[in-house]
Amino acid sequence: MDSATAPAQERHTAEFLRVKGLAERGVASAQHSLGFMYVNGQGVPQDYNLAVSWYRRAAAAGLEQAQYNLGVMYQKGQGVVQDHAQALYWYGCAAEQGYAPAQYNLGWLHAKGLGTAVDVHQALHWFRQAAEQGDAGAQHNLGLMYEGGKGIAQDQEAASMWYRRAAEGGYARAQFALALRYDSGQGAARDPSQALAWMRRAADQGHAPAQFNLGLRYDKGQDVEQDSAQAVHWYTRAAEQDHLSSQFNLALVHDSGHGVPRDEEAALKWYRRAAEGGHAGAQDNLGLRYEHGQGVARDAGLAAHWYRKAAEQGLPAAQYHLGQLFDAGQGVERDPEQAAAWFEQAAEQGHLRAQFDLGLRCEAGNGVPQDTARALDWYRRAAAQGYAPAQHMVGALLEREDQGDPREAAEWYRKAAEQGHALAQFALALRYDSAHGVERDYEAAHFWYLCAARQGHARAQFNLGVMAAAGQGTQRDPVAAYGWLHRAAAGGIAAATPYQKRLAARMAPLQLAQAQVHTEGL
Repeated sequence: MDSATAPAQERHTAEFLRVKGLAERGVASAQHSLGFMYVNGQGVPQDYNLAVSWYRRAAAAGLEQAQYNLGVMYQKGQGVVQDHAQALYWYGCAAEQGYAPAQYNLGWLHAKGLGTAVDVHQALHWFRQAAEQGDAGAQHNLGLMYEGGKGIAQDQEAASMWYRRAAEGGYARAQFALALRYDSGQGAARDPSQALAWMRRAADQGHAPAQFNLGLRYDKGQDVEQDSAQAVHWYTRAAEQDHLSSQFNLALVHDSGHGVPRDEEAALKWYRRAAEGGHAGAQDNLGLRYEHGQGVARDAGLAAHWYRKAAEQGLPAAQYHLGQLFDAGQGVERDPEQAAAWFEQAAEQGHLRAQFDLGLRCEAGNGVPQDTARALDWYRRAAAQGYAPAQHMVGALLEREDQGDPREAAEWYRKAAEQGHALAQFALALRYDSAHGVERDYEAAHFWYLCAARQGHARAQFNLGVMAAAGQGTQRDPVAAYGWLHRAAAGGIAAATPYQKRLAARMAPLQLAQAQVHTEGL
């Protein structure tokens, strides 16, 4: 025994003997103290069975603290078989005597339906009894009940009042709840400075959701100056308590190097911890890393494993990624039907690429029955989100459909063309060239041919050459025409070469020489 600790242990032992003597003579307060000593191993080896025995004697004598602690033992199953009904009984005995901790626990059992049926009115009654005595946990729970209208009419101002009373008593969860109310202006005038102050007080006490929210504010520069180092600090404090969103956001910050040195190893560590904890976004990101070999050895099987975990939680990005693996037969056996099934789940949730890919599959009959109408529906959904390839496909399908509207097709081509989609630019130019779905407009046709041609569209280059040679929609320019025809020929347009030869035969020698110089190296 260490000489520095021996006197203290001797005093504890002597105190134990003194208390034990009083307890054996029937002094209820001593019986309770003796039970407390056995629970905590204070001056005696820890023994839950003996603790229960002494608590029971003091409780039977009517001592409210002992009744409460006996209820705790039954609730936790320490020294007795766990029995919520017995916990409810002993908490009730202490609560009726006005013991606030017992009133709080009694309210909690009624709220959760442990040892009794769920009874929000009883929960409200006992929380209020404890709250009026200053029990911060009960005050917070009373705030929750007023906020949600559970067992009482919803009253946001009353909720804020109870949250404030608990918050001022140092209760971290209430401090966080009060911060959120100042942030949203619910039940209190919106006040970002008050929100930040209460958020910080809760965070300083180690409340992980408050730490996460404080990190998020520094990360985004919301009501504070953007500070990635502070964001990492608060995310880390919450992440170390296994707060999944903090772990995920911490990984994102390290992964992007936004405001801090990029650290792929730290990013992988936190992605993995969040993924193992069940965070769907982290599972999807971990799958991407295994699929592409980023920071880990490439492993399509592990990619499929993590994608599936996230997909089964309903994350559309993971459902789409898993569908891609089934489509390619990577990490899983190739299965077009499974691929289509996962694409559909993602598409139904609005995943843009899944909607577009599902449209392609319905159009081709790949993994699903061939169905042009269904393909058009999925293309439309993706097109409505502004996806240019889908907008182009809506236009293309409308043109092929017997009941299609050429004017609507032209409008969808325009939407895609304005986003720089070369095929749509060419299709729109053709419509202006042929007066199909729009009024004939050679200048507009020339403009859209030019847009597509500059992106390497060979047929647009050919048509542009023809227009420049004829002066249609633009000034006649044989040199420019020769250049565009040359590019079209190089792009595989067979008609471009003879047209170019006929044009050359009509050109003045100086023009032809100039055109040939311009096409050298093209």
